[in-house]
Amino acid sequence: MKIALFSSLNVMRGVALGTVVSAAASALVMATLVAPIDAFAASETAPAHTVHHKKHLKKGAKAAVSTATAAHIGAKASTKHKRVTYTLRAHGRHGVVHRVAFQPRSPTAGQAFGLQETPEGVALRSNVAFVVDQNTSEVLFDKNSTSVVPIASITKLMTAMVVLDSKAPLTDQIEVTDEDRDYEKHTGSRLRVGSVLSREDMLHIALMASENRAAAALSRYYPGGRPAFIAAMNAKAKELGMSDTHFENPTGLTSHNVSTARDLVKMINAAYQYPMIRRFSTDRSYEVYPGRGVLAYNSTNALVRNPSWDIGLQKTGFINEAGECLVMQATIHGRPVVMVLLDSAGKYSRFADATRLRKWLDDTDGPRITSADAGGRGT
Repeated sequence: MKIALFSSLNVMRGVALGTVVSAAASALVMATLVAPIDAFAASETAPAHTVHHKKHLKKGAKAAVSTATAAHIGAKASTKHKRVTYTLRAHGRHGVVHRVAFQPRSPTAGQAFGLQETPEGVALRSNVAFVVDQNTSEVLFDKNSTSVVPIASITKLMTAMVVLDSKAPLTDQIEVTDEDRDYEKHTGSRLRVGSVLSREDMLHIALMASENRAAAALSRYYPGGRPAFIAAMNAKAKELGMSDTHFENPTGLTSHNVSTARDLVKMINAAYQYPMIRRFSTDRSYEVYPGRGVLAYNSTNALVRNPSWDIGLQKTGFINEAGECLVMQATIHGRPVVMVLLDSAGKYSRFADATRLRKWLDDTDGPRITSADAGGRGT
């Protein structure tokens, strides 16, 4: 009886064990079939040039790698066109400031007011564009020329005029101090606190390379200090008839420095009368000796290195609120023109827009392009 019972129990255990083994085998087969399918589906989202040399991994792990790669590629694509925001550590009494990299750029002032929707005859990425004949003041192209927008470092043309109007010796030595740091946008500078340069060298790199601390230091050494300098900037703007222009600092690192394209033509024409501004702003490169080592600066305008352009004066600018900006005096097809491009999207789009406008002027003497607000005050 005991032997019979033991045999029955063995049979039942064998049946149960077989069931478990069969279930495990089925699960293993299904996993083997599903893993390649998942891996293939995940690899469809990855570019063809992405290869994973992971032969020692199991198929399930390969699928996970492919899925992770696809997610990474997607993340890179979503941030591809976002401007990187760099923030430096500030030493001293102002503490430490941190900003997140790859922040999406906020809408510019022009975008907020819908300027990009204004139709024009030449496809441009700049929301404000204005071209005039320098000799006759004839308007050749007009897109939102009376819109008041931030102008960023275009400001430095006015800064340079105020410095030169002061008649202060260009050989005077100027020292960069903590007061010349940028505490609004938290931008950095290669010009360290404690650097000493002549007024002429400071002016040179402020115009050519848009060196912000140089412009700030120049304003601080003005008779009466920086407040008097800013007052002189606004007085000069008024003298030139720039009725829609206002300055609050000498660098342009504030959205409160505003103007219109029509006003900026007046400022460019005035700055063009200063040989030093013409020479410094169109220089390609320059070295300075601030007291410790040598600093080599290059122009912020790629077009000055292009031999096909004949540029007599130029200035670039950028802050988030202003977009990419560019103003120039250039000779196109034998005609001296003043060109203003504001609130452009994309690092190189302002230069591409300038090239498009030049080609349009080269190709045709045709109809002058004007926008709805072109009937405002002339230049």
